Amino acid sequence: MKVLVTGATGYIGGRLVPRLLERGHNVRLLVRDTARIAGRTWADGVELAKADLLEPATLPAALEGIEAAFYLVHSMTAGRDFANMDARAARAFAAAASGARLVVYLGGLMPEVGQASTHLASRAEVGGILRAALPTTELRAGPIIGAGSASFEMVRYLTERLPVMVAPRWVGNPVQPIAVRDVLSYLLAALEREPLGVVEVGGDALSFKHMMEVYAQVRGLRRVIVPVPVLAPGLAARWVGLVTPIPNRLAVPIIEGVIHPLLADTARALSLFPAIRPLTYRRAVEEALGAIERGEVETRWSGALGSGSTVELSDREGLIREVRTVRIETSPQTVFEIFSSLGGERGWLVWNWAWWLRGLVDRVTGGPGLRRGRRHPRELLAGEALDFWRVEEVEPPRLLRLRAEMRLPGRAWLQWQAVPDGDGTRLVQTALFAPVGLGGALYWNLLYPAHRLIFSGLVRAIAREARAEAHRAAPGPGEP
Repeated sequence: MKVLVTGATGYIGGRLVPRLLERGHNVRLLVRDTARIAGRTWADGVELAKADLLEPATLPAALEGIEAAFYLVHSMTAGRDFANMDARAARAFAAAASGARLVVYLGGLMPEVGQASTHLASRAEVGGILRAALPTTELRAGPIIGAGSASFEMVRYLTERLPVMVAPRWVGNPVQPIAVRDVLSYLLAALEREPLGVVEVGGDALSFKHMMEVYAQVRGLRRVIVPVPVLAPGLAARWVGLVTPIPNRLAVPIIEGVIHPLLADTARALSLFPAIRPLTYRRAVEEALGAIERGEVETRWSGALGSGSTVELSDREGLIREVRTVRIETSPQTVFEIFSSLGGERGWLVWNWAWWLRGLVDRVTGGPGLRRGRRHPRELLAGEALDFWRVEEVEPPRLLRLRAEMRLPGRAWLQWQAVPDGDGTRLVQTALFAPVGLGGALYWNLLYPAHRLIFSGLVRAIAREARAEAHRAAPGPGEP
C-alpha cells in the first residue's frame, strides 16, 4: 500500500516508519527538512516529499497517489497560538488528501468531567476536522509510556530525583496510560481496516501517583508522595520543568491534561482489535527501562523539529568565528567517534561545571538547559536534540554541526570536522555566533574570555581522547 506519514521525525512517527517498511508498504514521508531523515537506518527505504502543512500550496504533490496517511503532527510547543496552527494544518491536509481512502490520526483522550485542557481540546478539534472531510480512524490515547516518551521521562525523573514529593491532590485522579508498543500495534492494525471513527485505547487505569509508585517499585526505590490541595497546574508544570528534562512549554499541557480523570472506554478497541492485548503499566515501565539500559531508544520526545524556522549556516557579514585546529595521529573515524559522543551523561570533557551552570541559567530563563541529554551514547541523527543543542548536520566520519537552542541574543553553532591529513587527521573546531543587536555583540565580547578557555580546552581534550582511543585500538607486540 502507498502510505504517507506525517510527523516521521517525532516520537511515534520515527518508530512507525520502520514497522511499515517491514510489512512491505511503500512509504512516503512528508517533511519540512529532508536532511532530518539522513542517518536513520531506514532512510534509503522511503520516499521523501518536502512540504509544509502550514503552506497549502506545497501539499498536493506530496499527497499525489497516496492510498492511506498517518497524521501524527501537532504544534504543542509552538507557543500560545498552537491550537490555531494545528487547526490550519489539519484543514490544509484535509483539502489536499481528498484522494486517500483512509487517514489514521493519533489524538488524545478527553475527560468525561471537567473542562478539557487547551491541548486536549485542540487534539479533539483536529480529529473533528479530519473526520468531517476524510475517511478517518481517530485513535485516542492517554499518556504514552516508552523509553524516551515525555510522559515516561516525567515520571522517571520525578521519581528518581525526589525521595519525598509534595504533589497536588489531583495526582490521585485516575488516568489510563498505554505502552508505546501498543500504540504502534493499534496504528498498524487500523491501516488494515475500514475507517472506524473514534476509537479509545489504553492499558490499565491508575492514578498518576500510582504511576510514580509503580516506577519506584520496579526500580527498588522508596518514595513518599504527599498530596496537598495547593499547587496550581501552571505552578506544578514549572516545578516539573525544573526537576525533569521536560521544558515548561511541554510540561504545562501534560499536567493540565491530567487534572481531571482521563479514562478510555476500551470496549470498542477490544472488539475491533482482539489480537491486541495492552501491556500493564508495570510491564511498560520495565520494557522502557530495559531499552534505556541496552541503549536501544529508537526515538525521544525531543526529536521532533517543532515549528521554529530552520537556520542554514552560511558565510555572511556579522558572523563571528573562532576556529581551532589540531593534528591527531589517528583516523578520521576515531576522531569523529570522540566528538560525536559528547554531551548527555558523558558530559563535555572539560569545564563540566561551567556547562552545568550555563544549563542551569538557561533552564531558569525558560530554555531547555542540559536536561534533554542525548538519545544514544554514540549515535547522532540530524535534527535531534543534544543537551541545549540541536544536531543541524552530521556526516560520519567527517562533520558534526550543532545549533544552539539555549537562550541567546543571537544564533550560535559549534562545529567539528575530521579532515584527512597524510597518515593522520586534522581536527577543525569552529565556534560561530551571529549576534543580534548591541546586546548580542556585548554578550560575545564579555563572555569570550571564558569561551576561549572552554573552546581551547575542548579541542585539546578531544585530541587527547582520540589519541588514547587509537592507542587502545593499536595491536600489541607480536599481534598481527
